[in-house]
Amino acid sequence: MLLTDGNSPAAVEAAVELGIPVLLLSPELTVDNVSAASPAAPAPGDVALVLHTSGTTGRPKRVPLTHANLAFSAANIARSLELSPADRCLNVMPLFHIHGLVGVLLASLHAGSSAICTPGFDAFKFLGWLEDQQPTWYSAVPTIHQAVLSRSKTRQSDLRHALRFIRSASSALPPSVLGDLEEAFGVPVIEAYGMTEASHQVAANPLPPGERRPGSVGIPAGVEVRAFTPDGEAVPTGNEGEIGIRGPSVTAGYEGIDPSTFTFPGDWLRTGDQGRIDSDGYIWLTGRLKELINRGGEKISPREIEEVLLSHPSVAQAVVFALAHDTLGEDVGAAVVPSTGISSLDVAVLRNFAAERLAAFKVPRKVAIVEQIPLGPTGKAQRVGMAARLGLE
Repeated sequence: MLLTDGNSPAAVEAAVELGIPVLLLSPELTVDNVSAASPAAPAPGDVALVLHTSGTTGRPKRVPLTHANLAFSAANIARSLELSPADRCLNVMPLFHIHGLVGVLLASLHAGSSAICTPGFDAFKFLGWLEDQQPTWYSAVPTIHQAVLSRSKTRQSDLRHALRFIRSASSALPPSVLGDLEEAFGVPVIEAYGMTEASHQVAANPLPPGERRPGSVGIPAGVEVRAFTPDGEAVPTGNEGEIGIRGPSVTAGYEGIDPSTFTFPGDWLRTGDQGRIDSDGYIWLTGRLKELINRGGEKISPREIEEVLLSHPSVAQAVVFALAHDTLGEDVGAAVVPSTGISSLDVAVLRNFAAERLAAFKVPRKVAIVEQIPLGPTGKAQRVGMAARLGLE
């Protein structure tokens, strides 16, 4: 157990009683080994930690990850990002989540580089951190990137930074946001595909001179990836199916859940993500299966509608979700945050804008204009239950 000196005395007392070693960090950064217990070194197959999934589409599941899972994943991420001791990451992701814990911290430690762990994302302080700390990269979820973009519009002319790339993971990054980030900061944006069950990274777009494909989460990076039918048959290249993964960083299973409910034949873990894999191996995700809106039998991907709304110049952030409907079962709802400097947005104008670019059944029936989109503890919008949280049901 690692704690700050003087913090959580009850936790220290409990750990000592259980024979768990405790390391206390003092303000002088020295380490005092409080516990006399010296257990045997863990084996690669021993469970190192248990994390909860983010729960964006339902009840969070407990995911045990081994030392081997974490070590492989950290090495894999460091390799794909070409990290070196010269790199420094500005971490704004929580360390109780796989993105910040492995995608930033452990990957940096593996590469011998450094990570600056902030108290959490703060849109008003972020650009100052970039200038003061001069990190070479940062990694975040799309909602954070959108907030950064909104703030950066007032500082583009005099912003000084040392970034060599920006990384996005944990949920889909709209191509329009990717393009705006690259224009604002003048560095490549690397979209990756990560999940707790894979000890974070599954796939990633390559750094230059490799080809980055906006809208794709890249090519498999240390994990096998395949698309399947609901019956567990592999689908042909380019066809849509549920994404399955397997490899050294993938968990052996969830705690307390029958393995047959979350695997395809051949020990492929079902991700719950819908997508396709093209002939070059690039993965294109079209949405979470549980987030698809079933409007009278028409299956609608929220991501497609969000990308259209985000292409409107007065929209900074957008999230699309299901609304309950008496006859159709579900209909389309949306929440939109106006761009900086926009005092008001006309819902009718937004719906007309969407109608010019989408099939009629995909146009949001209700649009809420909000100052901030409700987010989960990991910074991701939780579509399930969003309508109720916004008072639209």
